[in-house]
Amino acid sequence: MQFHLDGFRPGDPAVAPASAQALPPTDALPAEVDVLIVGCGPAGLTLAAQLAAFPEIRTCIVDQKDGPLLMGQADGIACRTIEMFHAFGFAERVLKEAYWVNETVFWKPDGTKRENIARHGRVQDVEDGLSEFPHVILSQARVHDFYLETMRNAPGRLEPHYSRRLLDLTTEPGTGSSHPVTARLERLDPAHAGKVETIKARYVVGCDGARSIVRKSIGRALHGDAANQAWGVMDVLAVTDFPDIRLKALIQSAGEGTIVLIPREGGYLVRIYVELDKLRADERVGSRNITVDYLIAAVQRILSPYTITVKEVAWWSVYEIGQRLCDRFDDLPDAEAGERLPRIFIAGDACHTHSPKAGQGMNVSMQDSFNLGWKLAAVLLGRCAPELLHSYSAERQAIAGELIAFDREWAALLSAPLKAAGDPQGAGVDPTEVQDYFVRHGRYTAGTATRYAPSLLTGEASFQHLAKGFLVGTRFHSAPVIRLADAKPVHIGHAGKADGRWRLFAFGGAGDRATPGSPIGALCEFLAGSARSPVRSYTRDGEDIDAVFDLRAVLQQGHGELDIGQVHPLLLPRKGRHGLRDYEKVFCPDLSGSKDIFALRGIDRQAGCLLVVRPDQYVAQVLPLEAHDELGAFFARFMLPQR
Repeated sequence: MQFHLDGFRPGDPAVAPASAQALPPTDALPAEVDVLIVGCGPAGLTLAAQLAAFPEIRTCIVDQKDGPLLMGQADGIACRTIEMFHAFGFAERVLKEAYWVNETVFWKPDGTKRENIARHGRVQDVEDGLSEFPHVILSQARVHDFYLETMRNAPGRLEPHYSRRLLDLTTEPGTGSSHPVTARLERLDPAHAGKVETIKARYVVGCDGARSIVRKSIGRALHGDAANQAWGVMDVLAVTDFPDIRLKALIQSAGEGTIVLIPREGGYLVRIYVELDKLRADERVGSRNITVDYLIAAVQRILSPYTITVKEVAWWSVYEIGQRLCDRFDDLPDAEAGERLPRIFIAGDACHTHSPKAGQGMNVSMQDSFNLGWKLAAVLLGRCAPELLHSYSAERQAIAGELIAFDREWAALLSAPLKAAGDPQGAGVDPTEVQDYFVRHGRYTAGTATRYAPSLLTGEASFQHLAKGFLVGTRFHSAPVIRLADAKPVHIGHAGKADGRWRLFAFGGAGDRATPGSPIGALCEFLAGSARSPVRSYTRDGEDIDAVFDLRAVLQQGHGELDIGQVHPLLLPRKGRHGLRDYEKVFCPDLSGSKDIFALRGIDRQAGCLLVVRPDQYVAQVLPLEAHDELGAFFARFMLPQR
C-alpha cells in the first residue's frame, strides 16, 4: 500500500483526504448528479464504491430500506470476487472473518439401507492454481459494511440516502440537456413520509433487484421459465451427530429430497438449503404456507440415520427456482442501438435471476457493476468517448446468458430423482454424475470462467502464443513475484486497484533488464516521448505520468542480479507534489520452488510480451514489446485526446 505521496499524513492510510469537490453530507437529495444509483445491494454498492474514488463525479445512491442491511441472504463469495475485493482494499478483512470452503463432500443413499445416507465422495472445492484466493462464505451484510466503509473513506465521502422509493424515471432524449434523466422518489421515513423528491441525472443505474422499478421504467422484462421447483433455506445453530457439519455438503436421499449444506462464518452457524416438492404449473411457493418447522423436519428426515436438533433459527425463507434474463441491460431499443447513447442501465438481479445453488447471484451482480463503473468514470471524466458505454450491455448480457445456462443444468441435476438401486440404466441421475458435474464446472463456481469476446475493448488473440496463460478476454490471473526495490514477495495482480487506470505489464525477454536501449527500454521511450504514445495522448498536463496508464515491468532475472537504479526512468517515475520516485514498478520472478511467473503463465522467454489489462482486471490485449503502433491504435479506438 502506497501513501504519503503528497506529503506526510498520519492516521489510517485507508482513509483518503476528503476532496473539496465531495458533496456535503445532507439529508436532502441533491438537485442534480452525474450518476444516480438505485439500490444498495451488492451491485449498487460496488458501483458506488468505485465512483466514490472520483470526487469530480457527483454520485448519489438511494435505497427504499431504512438503513444498512443487517442480515444478508447471499453468502457465497467466489475466488474471482475476492480478487476484485482486493482492488477495493478489503479482501484481507473478508478472509479473516469468512468460512473457507476447502472441500466439498457428497452423500447418497446407503447401498445396504437406502433410507439412510452414506458419504460417497470428497473433492477439493477449488482446483490448485486457479486463484491465489479461496472460495469463502460470509454474510452479504458484512460485504455491504465493507463497501460502505470504502465509500465513507474515499475522497468523495459517499453515503447512501435511505428510505427513498423510486416512483418513476423520465428521459428527455435529443434535447441537449446535460442531465436528461429525471427521477421521482417518495420518502418513506416517518418524519417525511409521502414527500416526493426530484433529482436530475446524467446517468441512472438500476441495482434494485428482481422487481426493479428502473427496469420497468425502460420497458425491459425478465424472460425465462421457472423450474416449478421449491426450495427452503435457513441459517441455524444446531446440535448434530452428522460428521460433515463443518464441510460444504451435497446430500441426496432416496425418497426425502436433497440438502445443500454450507457452513457459515463464526464456527457454529450453518446454512441449509432444503429441496421441497415440485410446484404445479400455476402454483406459487407462497401458497404452500410452509413453516420453518416443516423445513427442519425435512432436514431431519434426509439426514437419517443422523440426528439434528435446531437450537436457533437466525433466518429462513422459501423460494422458487427460476432462470430469467433481459435482452439488454440498458435503455436502448434494438432499433436505436446505433443511433443514440444509453443513459439508463440495469445490473444484478434487475436484469438476470437464477438459483442460489451455483452461488453466483451476488458475485455476478458485483461483476456487472465493476464492469460498468470504470466505463462511466472514463466517460464522465472526458477520457473516453460515450460510445464506450455500449459495451456494458454487450459484454455483461452475454456473460449472464452463459451463467443461466449453467445454472439451469446444475439446478436440474440437484432436483432430479435418483436412479433406483440396482438399475444403473434406469431413469434419473446417479449421485456420481452430480459430483462429476461439480468438478468439471468448478471454474464457473469459482467465477473465473468469464471470457469477453473480441470487441472495442478486447483485442484479437493474434499474439496469444507470447503469453499462453493470460488468455485475452479473461481476468488477469495473478502470480507470485518479487518486487525488485525491496525484495518483497507480492502477487503481481495486487498492483491493480479499483481506480479506473489501465495496467500495462511488460514482460522482459531473454537478457532484457529494462535499461535504456533494451526492448522494454524502447517501449518506455515510446510511451514517454512519442506523439503516438497513449501515455502522452491521454494524460493531461499536470497529472502524474501514471494517472491513466500504470506501467509495470517483470524481468526474468533474480532480484539479486539487478540494480533498480539502472532501469529506464519511466519505471522510476517522479510523482506527486514533491516529485517523489515510485519504486514499485519493477518485479522479478520468485525462483523458489515452482513459482516462476514466466513458467506459470507461459510467457515467451525469448521475446517477452506486453499485456494490456483493463481497469476491471480483464486482459484486453497481448502484444509484442515492439508493437508500439498497435498499442497506440488500440486505445485510439475509444479514448479521447487530452492534449
